[in-house]
Amino acid sequence: MIFRGMVSHLNNLTDNEMRIIYRFGRDSIAYICNIVDDKLRRSTAKKTALTVEQQVCIALRFYASGSFLQVIGDTMGYDKATVSRAVNDVTNALLDVKDNFIQWPKDINSKNRMKCGKFTNISANWPGSTHDSHIFNTSNLCHYLETNNRGLADGLILGDSGYACRPFLMTPYLNPRERHQQRLNRAHSSTRSITERAFGILKRRFHVLHSEVRMKPEKVCRVFGACAVLHTIALTRNEPLEDVCGVNVQQDQPVQVPNFEGEQDGRHIREHIARVFFN
Repeated sequence: MIFRGMVSHLNNLTDNEMRIIYRFGRDSIAYICNIVDDKLRRSTAKKTALTVEQQVCIALRFYASGSFLQVIGDTMGYDKATVSRAVNDVTNALLDVKDNFIQWPKDINSKNRMKCGKFTNISANWPGSTHDSHIFNTSNLCHYLETNNRGLADGLILGDSGYACRPFLMTPYLNPRERHQQRLNRAHSSTRSITERAFGILKRRFHVLHSEVRMKPEKVCRVFGACAVLHTIALTRNEPLEDVCGVNVQQDQPVQVPNFEGEQDGRHIREHIARVFFN
């Protein structure tokens, strides 16, 4: 038997209870429903057709719990096929609006508005065996930076030693011998850990990303993208994490870095930064 009473029970939940189950409060769920409404609304008069809110809540429960589709259906009163279809449709709808929420900061104002833990670019198109540097080198972000980066004034991205050191991508020294090189490496490591924490926050918010997702790889990529969109929405709408995920998110203050007028290659720029700021 299929039950269709899920929406009415939302009225009996507090915002905190809704965040535990769906990771979003009532107003934020309404906001998400609004931005995907035109893609999910069914053009049918059938009483059994799912509403936009029902589809969104099914998908949010899946992202938040990471449970089997069958388990999601059993606990919410739907069959597995219905849950699978709702998750697929909501995922696709969120990806259709991805560029409205995940945007690379192209000016100083957008950089200053960035929050710790907020994703500004994602590339989820490759299997896990693909080397990180190859993923980056073939990404739209890399192509954009190669064309548009104007030096240190535009800021830097940080990568580990698996990447090539480039004017816009700083990597640590492989064999730091001098004091300023060692200090840069320490600062590089502690700063790059913010990225690792961002992924940790994302996975704590959406447990589906914690372990193996039992779907085809291309669907897994899409689920990750949808979770990244929802994570950005959650941060923008100040959805709390402390009680739900045990994580407190703080915003970093922007740092102004003077430009470098010397040879514009990664290693020279890295040495300039190390000598100016870490001597």
